[in-house]
Amino acid sequence: MREPKSILITGASSGIGAALAQEYAAPGVHLWLGGRDLQRLEDIESACRAEGANAEPHVADVLDREALADWIGLADDAAPLDLVIANAGVSAGTGHGGESADQARRIFAINVDGVVNTVQPALEIMLRRPNANPRGQIALMSSLAAFRGFGGAPAYCASKTAVKSYAEALRTAHARDGIEVSAICPGFVRTPMTDVNPYPMPLRVDAPRAARTIRRGLAKNRGRIAFPWPLYATVWLLGTLPPGLSDAMIGRLPAKG
Repeated sequence: MREPKSILITGASSGIGAALAQEYAAPGVHLWLGGRDLQRLEDIESACRAEGANAEPHVADVLDREALADWIGLADDAAPLDLVIANAGVSAGTGHGGESADQARRIFAINVDGVVNTVQPALEIMLRRPNANPRGQIALMSSLAAFRGFGGAPAYCASKTAVKSYAEALRTAHARDGIEVSAICPGFVRTPMTDVNPYPMPLRVDAPRAARTIRRGLAKNRGRIAFPWPLYATVWLLGTLPPGLSDAMIGRLPAKG
C-alpha cells in the first residue's frame, strides 16, 4: 500500500498511539488524533506539526458510539481516510484480590466495544468508496496476551483475544472489497500503561521503536504484526499446549497490579 496521507488514531494522547502519530508525522500528512486528555493531545499535535504534518486533536470517548462515528465521518469528509488505527485501550490486573466485575466490564467495554465503535464507521465509509485496491486500511490494537489467558489479567487477555480474532475475521471478510485489515500484537512496550507493572517485563521496547515496527508491518499489509519475535514465539507455543502442561508454568507468573 502507498504511504497513508490521512490517518486517524484513537488513544493518541500517550503510549503507542502518540508514538504512531509522531512516526507518521510528515509534510502532506493529515493526522486525526483522538484521546481523553486534551492537554496531552495538544502536546502531540505540536510535535507532529513541528514535523510538517497537519494534526487535529479531538477529545474522543470510544464508548460514545454516535459521537465517535460523527468524528470519523467529519475527518473523512475533510481528507479521505487512508488508515484508521483503533488503538485506544486500557489494562488492569488482579493484584492478589481477584478481578472485580466492574473492572472486568470496564476493560471489555473500552477494549472491545471501543474498537468496534471505531472500526465499524470506518469500514462503512471505505465500503462506500468506488471500487479500488485498496479502498483503505484498518488496524486493530491487540496484544501478545491474546494468545493465552494469564491469571494476572483475565479480562485484558480475553478482550485482546477478541480484538485479534475480530481483525483476522474482518481481513478475510473484506479482502475482496479492497480493504486491508491488520491485527497489531505487541509485547511489552515502554508506556505509562506498563510503567506501573511491578515485575520484570522481558524484551520491553520503547514506544518509538514499536511504532516503527507497526508502520513497516502496515506498509506490507501484514495480517498480524506481532513483536518482539522471541516473546511472540513463546506465547504462541504456550497457546498450543494443553492446559495441563501450561497451567503450572503460567501459574508461577506474578500478578499484575
